[in-house]
Amino acid sequence: MPRGDHTAHEEPPTERRNPHTTDIDLLNTLDLLQRLNAEDRSVPEAVGRALPELAHAVDLAVAALRSGGRVHYVGAGTSGRLAVLDAAELVPTFNTPGDWFVPHLAGGEPALYEAVENAEDDAGAGAAAIEESAAAGDFVMGLAASGGTPYVLGALEAAGRIGAGTGLVSANPRCRAIALVDAAITVDTGPEPVTGSTRMKAGTAQKLVLTSFSTAVMVRLGHTYSNLMVSMVATNAKLRARTVRILREATGASVETCELALHETGGELKTALVHLLAEVDVASASTALAEADGYVREALRALRS
Repeated sequence: MPRGDHTAHEEPPTERRNPHTTDIDLLNTLDLLQRLNAEDRSVPEAVGRALPELAHAVDLAVAALRSGGRVHYVGAGTSGRLAVLDAAELVPTFNTPGDWFVPHLAGGEPALYEAVENAEDDAGAGAAAIEESAAAGDFVMGLAASGGTPYVLGALEAAGRIGAGTGLVSANPRCRAIALVDAAITVDTGPEPVTGSTRMKAGTAQKLVLTSFSTAVMVRLGHTYSNLMVSMVATNAKLRARTVRILREATGASVETCELALHETGGELKTALVHLLAEVDVASASTALAEADGYVREALRALRS
């Protein structure tokens, strides 16, 4: 895999001055917010232009997880905090194993709450984080608005050395780090409303990319049926009510029937769903799901054939 230069990259677009916001300190509050909102509206379109490479990254991550590997996020500052947030939300939403998505934040846990600015310059720490926790066949996604964060690039280089797949989410379409990775998701959000503040448009783009990336991975791995969260675990009253609503939406059965099915399956929503849709006993539904690797549609197809 080609190796990039950690320091030799063009000035990223996020560091340039935005001609549309030079007077924001003179505006009243509503006009200021409208100006910021106008800048934010350009972000989804920029993300849309990067979808082909994002799709490639999704496929690489799906292949890694299917073969027993893991997905690693690597970032510093805002990028790293967004990575931690995305990884944390997958367990309750999709009932994923806790170690499927592993975030690596420059500066560690303290950097979640306060800036640890020098941590992002430590390429060796990024490399060490991957060398200690990743393996061949894993997928490592770096996040760096500038495309030149040494901590992230060190991690990506280490991932290449050990045989892991790699991706990069960046707001700099001309960064040299593109040569380091298998999937380069470059979202050109342009100059920030406040010059250099990548927690703004670049951060919003990263949030959109990460949410779409991990959601698509989960859908491809069978953690939804249609657009319903059928892998979720009901750990409180709100979620228990949601499982009943999901089962009703998917089957058209009554509340009583859905509650009984969930009781009979010990709260296993997928099993209850197959049980009701295929009109088979709970044991048969459970077996069909196991043989279909948890894919509801595959289990239904097998039972109906």
